[in-house]
Amino acid sequence: MKVSITANKFDLSDNDLKQMSQLGVDCIDFGNGASFPGVTEQGFPDLDELLKQKRRIRSWGMDINRVTLPDITDEFMKGKQGSEQQIEYSVNAVKVFGEAGIKIVRQRYAGDVFPGLTTNYQAVQRGGAISRGESLGFTKLKSEKPTLEESEQWRSKFRKVYSRIVPVAEDYDIKVGMHPSDTPNHDTPFGGLGYHRIIDEFPNKNVGYIYCVGTRAEEGGSSLVLDEINHYGRKGRLFLIHFRNVRGSLPTAGAFEEALLDDGDMNMFKIILELRKIGYDGCINPDHVPLMEGDVPDMSKSWANSNIGWSYSSIGFAYSIGYIKALLAALTEFEG
Repeated sequence: MKVSITANKFDLSDNDLKQMSQLGVDCIDFGNGASFPGVTEQGFPDLDELLKQKRRIRSWGMDINRVTLPDITDEFMKGKQGSEQQIEYSVNAVKVFGEAGIKIVRQRYAGDVFPGLTTNYQAVQRGGAISRGESLGFTKLKSEKPTLEESEQWRSKFRKVYSRIVPVAEDYDIKVGMHPSDTPNHDTPFGGLGYHRIIDEFPNKNVGYIYCVGTRAEEGGSSLVLDEINHYGRKGRLFLIHFRNVRGSLPTAGAFEEALLDDGDMNMFKIILELRKIGYDGCINPDHVPLMEGDVPDMSKSWANSNIGWSYSSIGFAYSIGYIKALLAALTEFEG
């Protein structure tokens, strides 16, 4: 197993790459499909610019692990005229990434979460560290969820996109991984049941998961996470692990809070042991790291109070990288 870090900008500085290299990062995951040169101009990444960046990253002893395709927007998911071109952009992006020798892609979809069902709040934890919290109970006036018919229509749009990109991914030996819905409210497209359904609908071995330990713990805690790792791992469908800890869950506490790796409900070494048991050999990626004193965080309005990706001199990410590397070293010693 290796350590990867998510960067939400393509234009990484030498200081960024130098610091990642110093911390012992193995790979970089690019989390923002719109950040690649060429996407704004032509709808999909520019191969030459991508190859230049790959060479830069490799010169620091790292590589690109996972990338993100151009977004499938609300316009397409709701059938707006002219939006079909978005599928072609994603198909072309898969081809570009394939030409560049990148092996894992993710497709984002509008509408895979249901905003307005929980209340976001600032969770203050050990020593004043700040993290994302979400509560069902604080939300007195909840947004409406889609009907069964609307959910089935959404799913048909999902299948339409995957039916185009998966064969192309297979041609280039690329794995198509899906992140679970975060927040995993009931009936979200990639909550517990919908997440399973992806490989029912697309049994191709190139289709699988960017499995987020923290997101799935929000829905059911440590036991659910261990069960799902075993289930998906036995099928060879775990392509990347997002490694974060949480306190509480929606079913048990009606709320959850993201936490530092050693400060949540889960024993993260048990997660590593389960991954080893099923033969996982990909990247472990710390994400949504709580904010620590001195951090310059990469923030998103979608995840208030959550440090979502690499930022130069991020103390929280440096701590998490070191923690994961220590777990992996302990695993080697534990196994003898």
